[in-house]
Amino acid sequence: MKKSYSPLYFLGQAFKGLWRNGVMSFASIAVLMSCLVVMGAFALLVVNIEVNLDQLRLLNQVVVFADYDATPEQIDAIDRQIWHLENVKGVVHNTKDQALVEMIENEEDKVLYDDVLGENNPLSDEFIVEYNDVNGVSELELQLKQIDGVRKVSVRQDLATQLESVKNGVLMVFIWFLVILMIISVFIIVNTIKLSVFARRHEITVMRYVGATGWFITLPFVIEGIIIGIVAGGIGYLIEWYAYHYVEKMVTSGALSMISILSYIDVGGIILAGFLGVGIITGIIGSVVSLGKYLKV
Repeated sequence: MKKSYSPLYFLGQAFKGLWRNGVMSFASIAVLMSCLVVMGAFALLVVNIEVNLDQLRLLNQVVVFADYDATPEQIDAIDRQIWHLENVKGVVHNTKDQALVEMIENEEDKVLYDDVLGENNPLSDEFIVEYNDVNGVSELELQLKQIDGVRKVSVRQDLATQLESVKNGVLMVFIWFLVILMIISVFIIVNTIKLSVFARRHEITVMRYVGATGWFITLPFVIEGIIIGIVAGGIGYLIEWYAYHYVEKMVTSGALSMISILSYIDVGGIILAGFLGVGIITGIIGSVVSLGKYLKV
């Protein structure tokens, strides 16, 4: 009658294997943890660059100025027509009175503006238009100019295009860096686990000769890989958390305070899930690949 083994048996065998080969287990955890910390640091850098680029993108709004003598009905019509345009994401309407108040607030000698208040206001209503696609700004500008009652359209497409190029460049660098780092990480982990398996090659060979099945031998090593991945991911997360908080404090309290940085609370869950996921998958791949040739008798 074939003997059955509980999951606890294989879990126990995995922990025994890790304990007996403590040095190699520690090396695998250290290498994987280091790779995860580097990947996490680069990912956080890219995310924060994206946040700051998004804030700069606010400077790329299109400003639409209404005619000086536009009636309230014409202003409402302009607002509705802008909203109906395809590339429009949002519209903020500033009345000429609001624009004048904002101008006066930025001046020291406010008395000079007493003569231009009320009906003497020389400004016009304006609409701040946020768009979806920078590539469609030229067409949007043309459509806005064709709206009845629009006096002027101000757009900074050059800045928008530059920011979009920077964003795409950063994203492309991140993707390639992540792919290269993942390949290097898997290669290092596989070779590190291979050393651990090599040290136990006689044990594996004996088990094969006495009739142990492939899965019976493989499962404890796979569980070892999972444990290594979880431990490396957990420790890497704590190191990333401490380092990020240090950088966050330095940025927010120093001369770099103008730079926006995400709170770790906003990204910590994603980082932890990513670390554990990558750690576990890498540990499993390393164990399975390393065992390959020793399972052939």
